[in-house]
Amino acid sequence: MLNLTTVAPLLQKTGVYGPVTATLDWCELNHQFSPYIAEMANTFSNLFTVGIALLGYVQAAREKLPVRYKLGYAGVGLVGIGSFLFHATLLFSAQLADELPMIYVGSMSLFLLFDSKPGFGLANARSQGLIAALVVFDAVFTLSYMLYRNPVYHQLVFATLVISTTLRITYILQYTSAATRIPPKKKSAIGHIFSTGAGLFAFGFFLWNLDNIFCGRLTVWKVGVGWPGAFLLEGHSWWHVLTGLGSYYMFIGIQFV
Repeated sequence: MLNLTTVAPLLQKTGVYGPVTATLDWCELNHQFSPYIAEMANTFSNLFTVGIALLGYVQAAREKLPVRYKLGYAGVGLVGIGSFLFHATLLFSAQLADELPMIYVGSMSLFLLFDSKPGFGLANARSQGLIAALVVFDAVFTLSYMLYRNPVYHQLVFATLVISTTLRITYILQYTSAATRIPPKKKSAIGHIFSTGAGLFAFGFFLWNLDNIFCGRLTVWKVGVGWPGAFLLEGHSWWHVLTGLGSYYMFIGIQFV
């Protein structure tokens, strides 16, 4: 009878990068298919994030939106590239290339929603103050995370940014003077787009946690199903896809505002 005790030692291997130095190692078996790719599904699922970020960037450029929005999509693409390297190597340096851009993009999303008044730009005093706050926040988090390498700390800060972004856009749509100038149909469309993005994030987080909680049983199922079909049972890979799509929807909602 298959169980995790008998399956994992047979399939899990060490690759060309040596022992795992990252503070996290996911449910997917390491170097099962290649000495150069630690987690095959978790690595290549990031191509979806990079692709949808590229799509958003091209659309923002085509619509001649301010540079800040194109930078936002570039940031999402950078997260995808960093995550690709992280899951391919499971090295701490690559983990930082994934996790730090997540915080930078999340804080930038919040910055965009606070710097939404007419006349924003580098010459605007309000914009300058918010940019300074953004830089300080990112610098403080980077330094603190280098000193306190607890992945739960990173996850809590990232979750706080996502929740704060959702609350801010709700406040803009319901309680600010700008809300009175948005036609009801457009306000409804913005709310629907943004809530769809937030919902995709939440569902991706749910699947990721199922991956963590039931890793042993899922690993046995994967071996029983066989590959490539077993790739569909990689919950963290679905997190990549769903958060990539969620980020796309949320950025469109921000642009619409």
